[in-house]
Amino acid sequence: MKWHFDDFIYGSIDGAVTTFAIVAGVVGAGLSPGIILVLGFANLFADGFAMAAANFQASKARNEFIQMKRNQEEWEIENLEEEEKEEIRDIYRKKGFKDEFLEEIVRIITSRRKVWVDTMMREELGLIEDKKEPIDSSVSTFVGFNLIGIIPLIPFILFFMSDSDLNSNAFIFSIISVAFAFFIVGMIKAKIVKKSKIRSGIYTLIIGGIAATVAYAVGYGLNFLV
Repeated sequence: MKWHFDDFIYGSIDGAVTTFAIVAGVVGAGLSPGIILVLGFANLFADGFAMAAANFQASKARNEFIQMKRNQEEWEIENLEEEEKEEIRDIYRKKGFKDEFLEEIVRIITSRRKVWVDTMMREELGLIEDKKEPIDSSVSTFVGFNLIGIIPLIPFILFFMSDSDLNSNAFIFSIISVAFAFFIVGMIKAKIVKKSKIRSGIYTLIIGGIAATVAYAVGYGLNFLV
């Protein structure tokens, strides 16, 4: 299996945000810690699996679409050779090549079928084959979702049945731990895309914080209505 950090980061952020949103909402509603754990773990496995399945289907559909387009280009090169050569000529003419140099580029590209098809896929259709296996993407998403998503629940697991003031104490530790997780995930994402680590960490922390605040406010408000 090949590990895909982009899918891992995608799952990590969503796992941390959604699980902590559930924790914040339940605490805001003043419900028991047992409900927090039940809903939290239900979210981890159900939502994590749903995300992984959706990623699998999306990756599979993209691969199939790219393969369909490749087959189409291969057919056009086989049956409409001169028209396809003219398309290559137009592509590189727009890039500024002309006269003998342009014709030499066309000759070199069209002399090898794979290079010809690859050029048409990239230059004409804007499609780049990344060779990612759908199963690898889905597993990376699922692992990221559950590995980071469980962090907001850890304080409630540790404090469960051991403290009379469980909710407030565990919730404080949950806030601290998930804030740290958001920041670290943002920094990892920044390292992958070569952006500012501090800025990305703060940005991810803000997004997670907003989601958690909204969930807590809704739960707290519903506590007075139900």
